[in-house]
Amino acid sequence: MAGTRRLACYICCMEPLIEIARADRPDAVALIAALDTYLEALYPAASNHLLSVSELLKPEFVFLLATVEGQTVGCGALRNCGEYGEIKRMFVKPEQRGKRIGVQLLSRLEKLAAEQGLRVLRLETGVAQPESLRLYERCGYHRIGAFGPYTEDALSLFYEKTL
Repeated sequence: MAGTRRLACYICCMEPLIEIARADRPDAVALIAALDTYLEALYPAASNHLLSVSELLKPEFVFLLATVEGQTVGCGALRNCGEYGEIKRMFVKPEQRGKRIGVQLLSRLEKLAAEQGLRVLRLETGVAQPESLRLYERCGYHRIGAFGPYTEDALSLFYEKTL
């Protein structure tokens, strides 16, 4: 019995493998589709700022995938905007939340931004995503006004972190 508990804990606490990947890999496309479905259920089209897979393949992006035991469970992207970096497409499958996968994805994106010489990261997220808000705030992001291509929207929140 004790051996079974130790094995169960080991399985549930496995570290995700986080790697730079192409957004057009089949597992990435499926995860992005799940993210789109999730966001479309929460917000009207005018408040969704979804990027297509083809946009994520542009040179200013770095796309990450998180896998656990060979299963793709999360993603995130960094867009180099020149003066700042923008976090895009952060998503962890609902059944995988609470395992610090989002924290690890975000940390890796921050390291990649620093390696690119970026000193500020910004992001847009929605008011109906409390898990995302907690993640960003716990990781040192603070609220700002709309930036870049965004306009003020009652359903959007904007965050920034100096690296």
